Amino acid sequence: MNIQIKMAIIAITIVIPLSSIAVYGTNMNQQFTSSDNSKLQVISSFNPLHEFSQNIGQEKIDVVLLVPVGVEPHDWEPTVKDVQIMQKADLIIINGIGFENWVDNLEETGYSGKIIDTSYGILTKNSNDEISKDYGDPHIWLNPVYAKIQVQNIANAFSNSDPVNEKYYQSNTAAYIKQLDLLDSKIRNDLSNCSNDFVAFHDTFSYFAKEYNLNQHTIILSNDSHGEVTAKTLENIISTAKKLNIKVIFAEESDSTRTSEIIANEMGGKVLVLSPLEVASDGTYISKMNQNLENLKEALC
Repeated sequence: MNIQIKMAIIAITIVIPLSSIAVYGTNMNQQFTSSDNSKLQVISSFNPLHEFSQNIGQEKIDVVLLVPVGVEPHDWEPTVKDVQIMQKADLIIINGIGFENWVDNLEETGYSGKIIDTSYGILTKNSNDEISKDYGDPHIWLNPVYAKIQVQNIANAFSNSDPVNEKYYQSNTAAYIKQLDLLDSKIRNDLSNCSNDFVAFHDTFSYFAKEYNLNQHTIILSNDSHGEVTAKTLENIISTAKKLNIKVIFAEESDSTRTSEIIANEMGGKVLVLSPLEVASDGTYISKMNQNLENLKEALC
């Protein structure tokens, strides 16, 4: 191991503990506004599902974002107040595939509504015919093709729970899916003649990469944003990047970019951001995905 890599490891071991502190919190603004229960009372577990629900239900639903703005969903656990709000919901919209680890304990709280798993019908990487609930990568929403399935699952749940407004929900869904189709086509076209290999911080964009024939290499081998950077993984990723002439390391907007910057400096490259869209922030799903695309194009094209 050369001296530069040794120094990078020392720097990273200092950075990682500071950037891996779990964040917990309650969204003080989360509450249902329709006191007469005239609308579907919906809870969405995190930001992309919240936006999908809003586009489908619009004024026909009252939807609450469960995980507070600025909080990493992986780190969040419900408070007593959160549980009380959940008990008032007709529907709780979740990503599934183990993303919401608090769901398994929800029945113990007395919740009697419906839990809508939006991963229904999506094939994960280790399954040819059905979803494996034991598989650790939940980031299906980053693949626009899978996002369309999630959107349709939400629309069907709204229609089943509120059949009077079924046509309204399905019409809104069709319009939104057209936007996702355009996004999907743009990604395919823009990346079709580019390089395939990119380095991400951790295993977040696997479904995206598979959909668009890219090869994701990761600094942290797992999809745990607080995973450990070891000397071996660091050596491997620097070696891979140099071999493939990769000059961009992708960091995530919700994490410190310092680790990625250390590795990029070792390679003579730079850092760009790939957003996993987990933490609520400015911009829509489509605008954030387009920004991801622009950064990928800068790195690959």
